[in-house]
Amino acid sequence: MIENWTKEFIIQRLLAITLLVVLFILCFQVVQFFIVPALWAAILAYVTFPIYNFFHQRVKFSSNFSAAIMTVSITLIIGVPLVVGIFILQQEALSLISNLIYRIKVGYLDVPDSVKDLPIIGQQVKDVLWRINKNPEGTLEAFRIWVQSHLYYGKVAFDVVFSSLAKLGMALMTLFFFYRDGTSLVRQIRQALRNIIGNRIDGYIDSVGTTTRAVVYGIGLTALAQAILAGIGYYFSGAPSPILLTIVTFIIALIPFGTPFVWGGVSIWLLSQGHTVEGIGLALWGILVISWVDNLIRPIVISGATKIPFIIIFIGVLGGLTAFGFVGLFIGPVVLAIGLAVWREWISNHKNELFAPQEEVLIDKNTPLAVDEQNENSGYR
Repeated sequence: MIENWTKEFIIQRLLAITLLVVLFILCFQVVQFFIVPALWAAILAYVTFPIYNFFHQRVKFSSNFSAAIMTVSITLIIGVPLVVGIFILQQEALSLISNLIYRIKVGYLDVPDSVKDLPIIGQQVKDVLWRINKNPEGTLEAFRIWVQSHLYYGKVAFDVVFSSLAKLGMALMTLFFFYRDGTSLVRQIRQALRNIIGNRIDGYIDSVGTTTRAVVYGIGLTALAQAILAGIGYYFSGAPSPILLTIVTFIIALIPFGTPFVWGGVSIWLLSQGHTVEGIGLALWGILVISWVDNLIRPIVISGATKIPFIIIFIGVLGGLTAFGFVGLFIGPVVLAIGLAVWREWISNHKNELFAPQEEVLIDKNTPLAVDEQNENSGYR
């Protein structure tokens, strides 16, 4: 009787677990497109939640109105620079293509002599320019055929852009509900995890919050400061499209040690165009000023607030970027921060076991082992 009941119980449990796994897989299939937008919305909501509390608790606005104010504000802060950047990028791209086509048509496509004199590739550049200028119509026709044969890549790029904009829209829409219902949602998650892990989950959640805020402020402030300083350098060095370059610098600056690739590339371009003083000046400005912002602000803001070694944050940022995409810039450090918190808690709980002195083995003097040891020490055989 008991044996039959045990088998039935096991079968019921296996069926229940199977149904739960199937339900989890189906739920994941439904929401997987919204995971990344929800993560972005959660990060933005958490970092800016004190401002929401100001409108809701201090000014006494309703939760819906406060959430609407914050959502519209974040949308404008993100949307306006994005639209302006896309417009500038479009204008610059059209201008570049028009200028290139015009130079090909008139048979005067050229590069600076410094590029032609480069070893290995200099002669190849001369040969290509000679063929293009000799037969401009044939070059344009070949270019048109090449574009038509690669339209698929344009479609892929369009799909990526459309998907990214759709995710951005979903993130902004989700942001409203995170503002309005975020406190209740966090309370439910905390209670559910406390039932599974225990009260130690409070420390882990606090670690997540501290790390998220520090990483967002550290990365964001560093990128903004570097972009502003780089923009000043672009403007005074006479670089083309300084506003566009500043926007690109801000995006690249979100990645640690990424800005040298931008201002360094601009410096090389200025040197190749014969602007030696401007190119060297921008390079010195980048080395002596822009790079120090990355070396000082980021470690101070992130490591100082989280008490986590900067190398762990650095690994988390790059590893998260590789594993999860752009949102991994913030997820990676948070994951490592939780792991470090678990490690520190385990070390603290087992401190006495790990660092306890070795216990001395006490031997009765009357045992044979003790007698033999005394005889050896006295030299008796």
